[in-house]
Amino acid sequence: MPETATASGTSAPQGDGWTGHPKGSAAYGKILAGLACAGVATFAQLYSTQAVLPVIASDLQVTAAEAALTISLATVGLAITVIPWSFLADRIGRVKAMTWGISAATVLGLLVPLSPSFGMLLTLRLLEGMALGGIPAIAIAYLNEEVNRAHAAMAAGSYVAGTTLGGLAGRLVAGPAGELWGWRAAALAVSVLATAAAVLFLILIPRAKGFAATKAAGFRGALATLAGHLRNPRLVALYIQAFLMMGGFVAVYNYLGFRLSAAPFALPATLISFIFLAYLSGTLTSKWAGGLTARFGRRTVLLAGLVLMAAGLALTLTQVLAIILAGLVIFTGGFFAAHSIGSGWTGSIATTGRAQAASLYNLAYYLGSSLIGWSGGLLFQSLGWSALAVAVVVLTVLTAVTAAVVHPFRSAQAPRPN
Repeated sequence: MPETATASGTSAPQGDGWTGHPKGSAAYGKILAGLACAGVATFAQLYSTQAVLPVIASDLQVTAAEAALTISLATVGLAITVIPWSFLADRIGRVKAMTWGISAATVLGLLVPLSPSFGMLLTLRLLEGMALGGIPAIAIAYLNEEVNRAHAAMAAGSYVAGTTLGGLAGRLVAGPAGELWGWRAAALAVSVLATAAAVLFLILIPRAKGFAATKAAGFRGALATLAGHLRNPRLVALYIQAFLMMGGFVAVYNYLGFRLSAAPFALPATLISFIFLAYLSGTLTSKWAGGLTARFGRRTVLLAGLVLMAAGLALTLTQVLAIILAGLVIFTGGFFAAHSIGSGWTGSIATTGRAQAASLYNLAYYLGSSLIGWSGGLLFQSLGWSALAVAVVVLTVLTAVTAAVVHPFRSAQAPRPN
């Protein structure tokens, strides 16, 4: 049942009888398609430089960790703006806020290839990330308000599947373009792709029916909403999960390319970009995870995803390329299964201030991406791949222990579809 609109603003009043679009309806399909396009536009841009980090490092004469700042600063920008964006969305509406964010990010993305220096490149990437902060948390809040509760977990899984396709598309476009014409051409190609996806989002996304704009509660009210979420141990456990899990995930993808470009593999940039095809496993598992919650519960599916992450990463410790790639596929599938559960669960646990609950999840998620994703490079540069992989396995185990302890089994059950 939709919650009553409050000062933190989330959804339409209970009394209006709104129960959300059911699975199979035309509006449900448009919501998933529109948010999938938003996922492409967002995550193609956010990680557009990841496939060409070795190219950037070579062209601009910077280290692996310095090149990775083009990822970390973008995710820092997103992290520090997700909460302000969520409060703006409470005032102007979810769709309008997402429209503003995706439009600004598209313009900034088109400016990135024109960067005259490494410093300007980092500045534009930071601003681009700040604009993109208007998408991820708001998208999850929008889903929880517009989609029937019985299908919310499945819808969240479908949205995360769209984000994996966006991240994959951006990297597959950037890799070959970067090898042939340099990182600037790669950035331009990804920005053109993101622009097309943004236009489709604007065309497809339906008007909100489950949202009621509310007056701002003021700074104290905003702090009270956030503090309420931070006092909820189940939400805090999800935020810890997001920080550790995403940090380890980004570290793996940031520096695996450097490992594969060096001896004994010596792969070119185009072939390295194909490692991101592993994202297709995430596209599948994020949707499967949403569906499996009805049978096994969120807690069980989340823990299974974390186990897959650790098992897959262990396989990358070998020196056999085929086994490394198989391990990456398993690791990626496990990550997106766990992420789809965590991101969708925040909106289910929070009874008020859902956009802010989702924003805190994204804040932790992208701070992990920024801090651990960057600092993993220092470990990789000094001690090598094995040290980095073992460190990420430890983070995954800590995440699993936190989830298992904090989430009681009965509270992890998802509502069954009608």
